Amino acid sequence: MKLGLITPPEAVGGTSLAALTQWAVQAENDGFHSLWLVQVPVAGNDVLTAIAVLGQHTHRIHLGSGVAPTYPRHPMVMAHQALTVQAATGGRLQLGLGLSHRPVIEDMMGLCYDSPAQHMREYLSVVGPLKDGLAVNFQGQHYRVQGSLSVPQATPYPILVAALGPQMLKVAGELADGTITWMVGLQTMTDHIVPKITAAGQALGKSPRVVASLPVVVTDDASAVCAQIDSSLEMYGQLESYRRMLDREGVAAPSGVSIVGGERVVRERLMAFAEAGVTEFVASIPSFEGAGYQRTYECLRGLVEVL
Repeated sequence: MKLGLITPPEAVGGTSLAALTQWAVQAENDGFHSLWLVQVPVAGNDVLTAIAVLGQHTHRIHLGSGVAPTYPRHPMVMAHQALTVQAATGGRLQLGLGLSHRPVIEDMMGLCYDSPAQHMREYLSVVGPLKDGLAVNFQGQHYRVQGSLSVPQATPYPILVAALGPQMLKVAGELADGTITWMVGLQTMTDHIVPKITAAGQALGKSPRVVASLPVVVTDDASAVCAQIDSSLEMYGQLESYRRMLDREGVAAPSGVSIVGGERVVRERLMAFAEAGVTEFVASIPSFEGAGYQRTYECLRGLVEVL
């Protein structure tokens, strides 16, 4: 299982491009496989633009969007931007795509959020061929697209879909390269995510990737850290898609699926995710006071070659 890092949700809005660049260079120097940037609708940097910038200062580390929302960008525009970012990063883009959430898409942006799984299926039916350099002639319910794209020095990039429900996992397994998850615990990963996306991919001769992302904290005071996680990440227990995953896991709040404890606990939990079929784990290290960021970072750095 590969090991990467992702922007802590509470740090998204206040992280400058200069700070992200420094973080990316350090992560690359310390051997992490990937670095993922979170996209939120009202704060912080545009994720794909930021990845293009980081690509100019790094050479090896894979750079992912976790995740770019589909509804605000036409799929041909998304494919064009992603191809440009792929060229800018020398072929290291990992395009994470997601639906976002109904309150953001409908209430904030004024767009229609009907039939999200069908929307994603059509979206990938356009983006997929375009990123492979193929012409598209697609007529669907949501999109009607004809055309092709050409970007100098761009190569095809992998697409990971934020898929949690059965329909979305089927779409991701069939039309994308895998899934990237958030707020999914070990049991749900074992019983639900991995088998469903694997079955969908294998039916077409594919082996979908499974990228899991959770808060990780190395600490001697797990109860205090868990209380901080639940306070700072409270909204993830309220958004419908994540709430379903927490309920499926049988936990009340985000701390119930977070990886919190001493170095041995963290290592054992990560090994369990690898055994469950997760191909890459992307750690979100909280930056709030008392979370012990550096201790957690050093623990994870020591596991890069182990996992």
